[in-house]
Amino acid sequence: MKKKYKIQDVKEPNLLDEIFDYDSVPRSIYLKEPVPIDIPEDIWITDTTFRDGQQARPPYSVEEIVTLYKFLNRLSGPKGVIRQTEFFLYTDKDKKAVEECLKLGFNYPEITAWIRAKKEDFALVKMFNLKETGILTSISDYHIFLKLKKTRKEAIDEYLEIVREAISQGIKPRCHVEDVTRADIYGVLIPFAQELMKISEESKVPVKLRLCDTMGYGLDSPYADLPRGVPRLINILKKEVGIKSEQLEWHGHNDFHRVLTNGVAAWLHGCSSVNGAIFGSGERTGNTPVEALIMEWISIKGDMAGIDTTVITEMADYYQNVIGTKIPDNYPFVGKNFNVTSAGIHADGVLKNERIYNIFNTAKLLNRPVKVNITDKSGLAGVAYWINTYFGLSGDKMLKKNDPRVLNILNWVNEQYQTGRTTSISDAEMEELIKKYFPKGV
Repeated sequence: MKKKYKIQDVKEPNLLDEIFDYDSVPRSIYLKEPVPIDIPEDIWITDTTFRDGQQARPPYSVEEIVTLYKFLNRLSGPKGVIRQTEFFLYTDKDKKAVEECLKLGFNYPEITAWIRAKKEDFALVKMFNLKETGILTSISDYHIFLKLKKTRKEAIDEYLEIVREAISQGIKPRCHVEDVTRADIYGVLIPFAQELMKISEESKVPVKLRLCDTMGYGLDSPYADLPRGVPRLINILKKEVGIKSEQLEWHGHNDFHRVLTNGVAAWLHGCSSVNGAIFGSGERTGNTPVEALIMEWISIKGDMAGIDTTVITEMADYYQNVIGTKIPDNYPFVGKNFNVTSAGIHADGVLKNERIYNIFNTAKLLNRPVKVNITDKSGLAGVAYWINTYFGLSGDKMLKKNDPRVLNILNWVNEQYQTGRTTSISDAEMEELIKKYFPKGV
């Protein structure tokens, strides 16, 4: 029988100042013993593009939401790797977007809601006959004492009441334990989770726990101590509470550049579900990028599962050309320079075999052939490779880097940089050079 934990209803908030000294970088504490790997048999992705993903950017239009939802459906594949997505339900636009997405009749991702811990909000969930909703259940003393102005017991009692109300109305509750990586784990989180599992057992409704690393404090190492250690946090919940992997979900933020590694650590140590958003959009530094989670899922499972990864490139084109959101040039998988090399020595390697400097077959998996940027660092190999790839030359038709016409183009390029140029040579400029030095065509 597992030990029963009670809420430690302290009079003053425990802000864990020994770790979170506000005038310093938070301390990372590591223990000598790691927690073991514990990969669930079934792991999947959930999406928050239309909830958290809209909180730090101009809101999407209804048409854009519907289009992005279609992309998520395609990217999810036939097995539903992206299992759920969540929506706000408060504005007329939110409601219209849910209505239009429901009309599509997709099994995946399932549409779920997000509401405040208020009983009146259940009417919004019932309006669309949604089966599940997220409920905000802030868990750290930063939130309970400083934001909600409550005691621990008052906050937890209210959360439990709203969970019971959700179940009584036929709605599966998903508790978003906000700021979990600054929480008193044994004094608040564990007793709260134990009560949730008691409700779950009595009602036969699998209440979920979304572990929200709201400030991105999580650490992915299995040696990292609580409350920041993601593996240890999940391990403790499973051991002390008996919660099942499929009832655990990880939701991270990227404040310390750890959002993807923390999500993967959650999968590796017993959490079935990791939450993300398209291209990592979200509050402040953003959420875990869904497209990165797709790649990690494939890597862990060793199975493409029928997923069409070229959808990722289509989504990026849509973001930039229709929505008008600029994606950084060096952004993985979809940035302009993602699989583009500018160094001549790299281009020489690519010319011989692209596997030398390309992470995988980007032409096949992302519809993104390897490219080179033409700069003063490109060399003969870079110019030759640009011509060959741009004009689709292969076999005997491929230009060699010692072709005198290639040298003429490189000499022109070098003259540009000797006179102070700092930008790369554009495709349009290269086309003009081809016309000049290849008058009969390539």
